[in-house]
Amino acid sequence: MKTNIGITEKNLQASALRLNQLLADEYVLYTKVRNYHWNVEGSNFMEMHKFYEDMYSGIDELIDEIAERVRMLGHYSEGRLKDFLKLTALSEEEYTNNQKKQLQNLLSDHETLVRNLRNDINTFSDKYKDLGNADFLTGLMEKHEKWAWFVRSYLK
Repeated sequence: MKTNIGITEKNLQASALRLNQLLADEYVLYTKVRNYHWNVEGSNFMEMHKFYEDMYSGIDELIDEIAERVRMLGHYSEGRLKDFLKLTALSEEEYTNNQKKQLQNLLSDHETLVRNLRNDINTFSDKYKDLGNADFLTGLMEKHEKWAWFVRSYLK
């Protein structure tokens, strides 16, 4: 059944594609944080282990919300790793147990997401006439801004 929510099919398709790209970014970031959670070492192991767990748990919730937003638009959510790797703007890093390197990688990813989301908000609002998802993206951006701040505080 076609989605009839006041957005043209062309714009629904464009919104769904961009949301699927964002879904891929979040999934790559989620996997990276999980990896760091498993492989962190240092005198503050428990603190960082918990910090990473809190972060990947939060990202896991975002992943589900993004996938559901795509479905609300009448399109299918991506769900295969090979598709995520084709769509993502983020890169997988080499394995590292170096805490500073882990944090630098995460800061870079969160800030990349913030910059991309900031641009997307205007595109969704002005070009796609999709105010619901523009608002949704604003909330995602704010979460990544906060995580970037948390990560940045560990790097000082």
